[in-house]
Amino acid sequence: MTAFIAANFVPLMFGGLLVFLLSGFPVAFALAATGLFFGFVGMEAGLFPSNLFQALPLRVFGIMQNDTLLAIPFFTLMGIILERSRMAEDLLSTVAQVFGPVRGGLAVAVILVGALLAATTGVVAAAVISMGLISLPIMLRYGYNRTIATGTITASGTLAQAIPPSLVLIVLADQLGRSVGDMYAGALIPGLLLVGLYLLFIAGVAIVKPGWVPALPAEARIYNEPDGSSGHRSLLVLLVLCAAVSVAWSQVHESIINPLIGREMSPAGDEVVIMSITVGSLLALTLALLNRLFRLGLLSRLAEQVTFVLIPPLVLIFLVLGTIFLGIATPTEGGAMGALGAMIMAGARRSLTFDLLKQALESTTKLAIFVMFILIGSTVFSFTFNAADGHIWVEHLFDKMPGGQMGFLLVVNLLVFVLGMFIDFFEIAFIVIPLLAPVADKLGIDLIWFGVILAMNLQTSFLTPPFGFALFYLRSVAARSDYTDHVTQQRIPAVTTAQIYKGSIAFIVLQLIMVVVVIAYPTLVTGSLGAKVVVDDAAVTDMLRNMPDMEEEPEVPEPESTEPAAEEGAPASPPGLEPPPPEPEVDPGKALEESMKKKP
Repeated sequence: MTAFIAANFVPLMFGGLLVFLLSGFPVAFALAATGLFFGFVGMEAGLFPSNLFQALPLRVFGIMQNDTLLAIPFFTLMGIILERSRMAEDLLSTVAQVFGPVRGGLAVAVILVGALLAATTGVVAAAVISMGLISLPIMLRYGYNRTIATGTITASGTLAQAIPPSLVLIVLADQLGRSVGDMYAGALIPGLLLVGLYLLFIAGVAIVKPGWVPALPAEARIYNEPDGSSGHRSLLVLLVLCAAVSVAWSQVHESIINPLIGREMSPAGDEVVIMSITVGSLLALTLALLNRLFRLGLLSRLAEQVTFVLIPPLVLIFLVLGTIFLGIATPTEGGAMGALGAMIMAGARRSLTFDLLKQALESTTKLAIFVMFILIGSTVFSFTFNAADGHIWVEHLFDKMPGGQMGFLLVVNLLVFVLGMFIDFFEIAFIVIPLLAPVADKLGIDLIWFGVILAMNLQTSFLTPPFGFALFYLRSVAARSDYTDHVTQQRIPAVTTAQIYKGSIAFIVLQLIMVVVVIAYPTLVTGSLGAKVVVDDAAVTDMLRNMPDMEEEPEVPEPESTEPAAEEGAPASPPGLEPPPPEPEVDPGKALEESMKKKP
């Protein structure tokens, strides 16, 4: 029995974890229980020493001292405050007025607001539920195709997985041992490309099936001017002016910012884009404030409304990401600044009440505790797993796989895609990613690229029937029975579960296309990162030899002695003049490695 346990310890450990999970035991405690149980079993079987768990308390304290994880409660608090201060409702109604006159305008508004909510809330549930409550009744009221309406809402809500500042990216960066700032920079372009792909799909539907995505009727447009005009011309002029200023800033960004922060190298492209948009947004907000304060009448009602509703969250998002990309603030500090900015915005809207703050703090605390307990449980599990050389066992599962990197990525993405339909992304990040990351690193896969691919994949799995979480979130708020619309007084049929499932299919295909594009073109991710400095062993040796403290030059050169020293106490030749000794220098690290290999 002992021999069987020793030979199959790692598979038995996985089986034990599966039994705990299927029994309905909470994931965090299932992980910890599996690690402790099999640790003691391994001790009894003679696989581990009796002091195996002696270093475990230090691991737990190390988790509690991880500053990176502080970004999770900060960004969560920022998102909850912005969501519950009715920002999402104002954004949807305003953006819908901008795009409403064109076919598919409501769907475009949902996608754009979904991207903004993704960058503020960072949580799929909050984004899907907010837009399901606000936009779904409006889309059904004006005759949108139900599959298009439900699919647009669920897909836009899952953008919270991949668009910075995302909680998923924070956790993945921590588990992969990479910088959160680099993960944000790598995910920015793929996330924006996915938003563009959604918009192209809606445009295609509007051309092919215009009856599925009707325009907003004239009586539903509430920001018209006294002369009956829509105000879009004023908004377009403001947009062109701000775009011109943003482009101008991008040309002088390096010459202004580099002296301020003492940087010599050229800025990254994503940093220039973020800061340029920030400057343009601040200009729009300043012009709108001056127009309202002095009653200049230069902007239409629509332009003012768009500016006051859309620009503050945009500026907050771009300032948070901009300071992170500039290196002025860490992600944790950026999250703290974002939470403070969200409270200032809610206070300016006169919606920051004590009850709202209490609810936001309670929700943030629950999520932070949830993440912390899962991380502690996964640490206990991985402690025993690695002690049993489980990481080597996982490597052997993939070392014979055909296709190299691409074969590995194909299998891993399929695995994560299936797991994402059943368990939350936190569990996937804390259980699966630590097992796969060493293998990916050994295969030469850039871990930032690997993390962005997994984030996009997890986003896809949230939409997949029958267990896609985003589908459940929309099902919880969509109408289950027929109701009478309070505006049109028409009877609206209920939204069925089949319609929600069917609506997700087209967007799953779009997301899978984006995953393939990111795999095929790694520069979409790695191109936003700084160039890596690669130093080989010869360069390190040369650097050490040229260090002043490593070599002393004699003041007066003396001729070399042709006779070897016969006595032990004979003085040595001046350093740097004698020939190298016949025996090579001993590398302490190499010696330690060799001694460990010799141990039975």
